[in-house]
Amino acid sequence: MTLVEVLVAVLVLAVGLLGLAGLQTSALRNNQSSMERSLAVIESYGIVDAMRADRANAENGAFDIGLEDSPTGGSFAGNELTKWRNRLVAQLGPGATGSIACNGLQCTIVVQWDDSRGSHDAADAQDGAAHQVVTEVQL
Repeated sequence: MTLVEVLVAVLVLAVGLLGLAGLQTSALRNNQSSMERSLAVIESYGIVDAMRADRANAENGAFDIGLEDSPTGGSFAGNELTKWRNRLVAQLGPGATGSIACNGLQCTIVVQWDDSRGSHDAADAQDGAAHQVVTEVQL
């Protein structure tokens, strides 16, 4: 075996190892994004359970809140919304928020968070890739 053959073999091995490192990075990014989506679904169903515990007030709009609105404490609904928003931030990061809109007993829950670490697009990663999980339920 000549020195040139050894150098070519080392070059091929290096390219292969770089490919494996890129594959591992992509797998970790996708795993993180998947975990965050799962946590968003879990938190959606968590607030649905609280709404079902106070069905009459949920039907009257006590749990309705926009993405940018702040929950008001004092009532069961307000306290549950505050705890829910705090859990979203703790689980999904500081940009996480949620909204609830009910029309009678039909409710739509939206959980939104910054998934820039899971984004494959560099522009999305810089702008903050806001992802949403939308859950529609019948109370």
